[in-house]
Amino acid sequence: MDAIDEKIIAELTRNGRISHSELASKVLLSRNAVRQRIERLEREGHIAGYTIVRADGDTSDAVSALVLVYRQDRMRGGDVLAALKRIPEVVICEILSGDFDIMVRLEAASLERVRAIWEDIAKMPGVRDTVTALTLSTVVNRPRRTALG
Repeated sequence: MDAIDEKIIAELTRNGRISHSELASKVLLSRNAVRQRIERLEREGHIAGYTIVRADGDTSDAVSALVLVYRQDRMRGGDVLAALKRIPEVVICEILSGDFDIMVRLEAASLERVRAIWEDIAKMPGVRDTVTALTLSTVVNRPRRTALG
């Protein structure tokens, strides 16, 4: 990735719906060059997807939960991480220091779906224990900011 790629990502972070033409004018490239760079950034995993941020933090009927996972072997738990990456409702997955090894944030369509995901996580080989907490309300939900641009 070079400085132009960083600028492209910064602009897409600010406005994921920006046209290739407008983006090209901001980074001083042709529209075709911008399109090719975006396709490459997607292929290489620098852009993993696009999302919608609802006004006022509205998540409608989504159920949010935090699952803390304790693995049997912290150093050899890659299979657990790979399995968590495949669950579409996992919106955040972070390795922790301290008592628990992994923090997983779920956003699911229903409480039943959260329960099913929790059961799947608890049954994973290598998972020793979990603690799950449901989100009752959201007080702060700031969009992620980057240091780019």
